Amino acid sequence: MRKLLNLLCLLGLAACAKENTQIVPAIAPHSAQEPKVVTVMPNNVIGAVERIYLPPMKSAFMSRIDTGATTSSLDAEDIKRFERDGERWVSFTIVNRETKEKYTFEKPIVKRIRVKRIIEDERRPMVEMDVKMGGKTFKADFTIAEREKFEYQTLVGRNILAGRAIVDVSLSNTLK
Repeated sequence: MRKLLNLLCLLGLAACAKENTQIVPAIAPHSAQEPKVVTVMPNNVIGAVERIYLPPMKSAFMSRIDTGATTSSLDAEDIKRFERDGERWVSFTIVNRETKEKYTFEKPIVKRIRVKRIIEDERRPMVEMDVKMGGKTFKADFTIAEREKFEYQTLVGRNILAGRAIVDVSLSNTLK
């Protein structure tokens, strides 16, 4: 157990050193109570629920951050597969449940993925989307499916998190 704790401390220090972030303790002067310790979290620590943007849409989506999911997923409506210039494409509409902003995308299918479900496995198309998360914009793969039964419209999986973020499930909405 002690070795595991030492390893976790070393990994935490390595992450801070890599990001040039410091944990800065501050002790309140002349306090009659126990000293108060304030820590500065590294930039790449995010919570269990975060806001992400899917440009060109303007409004944010509350997203479940899921380190157990290999691939990110997106709630879409009116999913229609078609062929364009001999390539497989898909059109789909995203409606932000909070703001009602609506946008229809047409994207080439990167590949089809088998998603393991409790009752029955499902095959979903995967598309590449622009994502804005914490002020950084990048491209990432998402499977698209009707997720209206789920609380969150987007699920951010390891394909986005790897090398970008550390997840602290005790936090939420840490991104600006």
